[in-house]
Amino acid sequence: MFKKVLIANRGEIAVRIIRALKELDVGSVVVYSEVDKESAAVQMADESICVGPGPAAQSYLMVPSIISAALSRGAEAIHPGYGFLSENAAFARTVADNGLVFIGPAAESIELMGDKNVARETMKRIGVPTVPGSEGSLNSADEALQIAEQAGFPVLIKASAGGGGRGMREVHEASQMADAYGAAKAEAEAAFGNGEVYLEKLVLRPRHIEIQVLADALGHAVHLGERDCSIQRRHQKLLEESPSPAVSPELRIRMGEAALAAVHEVNYIGAGTVEFLLDQDSNFYFMEMNTRIQVEHPVTEFVTATDLIKEQVRVAAGEPISFLGRGQIEPLGHAIEFRINAEDPERGFMPCPGKISALRLPAGPGVRIDTHLMPGYTVPATYDSLVAKLVVWGIDRAEAIARGKRALDELCIEGIQTTASFHRWLLDQPDFVAGEACTDFIPKHGLE
Repeated sequence: MFKKVLIANRGEIAVRIIRALKELDVGSVVVYSEVDKESAAVQMADESICVGPGPAAQSYLMVPSIISAALSRGAEAIHPGYGFLSENAAFARTVADNGLVFIGPAAESIELMGDKNVARETMKRIGVPTVPGSEGSLNSADEALQIAEQAGFPVLIKASAGGGGRGMREVHEASQMADAYGAAKAEAEAAFGNGEVYLEKLVLRPRHIEIQVLADALGHAVHLGERDCSIQRRHQKLLEESPSPAVSPELRIRMGEAALAAVHEVNYIGAGTVEFLLDQDSNFYFMEMNTRIQVEHPVTEFVTATDLIKEQVRVAAGEPISFLGRGQIEPLGHAIEFRINAEDPERGFMPCPGKISALRLPAGPGVRIDTHLMPGYTVPATYDSLVAKLVVWGIDRAEAIARGKRALDELCIEGIQTTASFHRWLLDQPDFVAGEACTDFIPKHGLE
């Protein structure tokens, strides 16, 4: 096991990793920007080091500064969390080249599955269903239009690198293609430094289902069931739950087998997520693989009694997956995660940074909250608006929903507007309560 790990991230995920390292009796070093010098992660870590000004490009994305910080503090490994450099193959390779361990997959696996075009071709080769579309990156709007007319409208133009809804445009008719193609390429270039895009058929009213996988260097690979991430706004997830109301035990087995086939094909090591679209007839199609821990990992931790962050660290240190003797893990009960963002739902989810004047966090049976908030802390406008993840567990979905209502009522964050009010409203909507919500839920309810 490592003696010291550097955390190349901030916010709630940095706090989450620090806690996991403490339980493993591993020292923690956290990097921070000047904006985050008073953050909870800086206060909780064993050591901290400033790597630059507020903008991420001058701090959290500064590879030389992060490597230097790790080496100067005697860290043996770097945990990238999610976002920032977590899916950057060049960073993973640089970490290894400097004699450090990247807590994540090898650079080669990130390259194979991080490029969506390559990932789609890989999945096709091993027999996993994919959505019809272009064979690779598009070269022009005219080529995109030709493929769209063959596949049939509506279609989706997507960035080949990255995710989170950036570089993505829906096209419902031919007249929209030129503008959508140009906008997707420009946004992809700005967000990921790679303007390549591809096209796929837009599956109407699908579910967004993802399978959590974990693999070690000894050849063991497991999946830990699915998460339903269908409640989204502009392709940004707002709520996740496990298990999915739409996935039967038989379908869970088939989707899990497809996810593990991808893991074995690319010699994947570490935690990752294979994402699928599920249509109204229970047909599933591969979308992409996230080669990192995800924001919504606590949902899976609740229903499988595992600690995915500690498993990541163990696997990176060369140890086997700790729970192999338990056999195939079946979900126990039901968990729901609410992403609490510093956004105002009444004003089109406009970002709402500011100073926390008062804070009361929910507690009690089956309630977990991952956050870096403290009274007096100023939520900066510089970074992602996620400020907390409220996760609840119940013996079944009905109890989880009831517990979610109670926990959201207890939550009090003053000084900023948050999405908590949206989640409280959501839990009373008949189609959500019935387990029938698809990815069109937000526009269907006029909330775009």
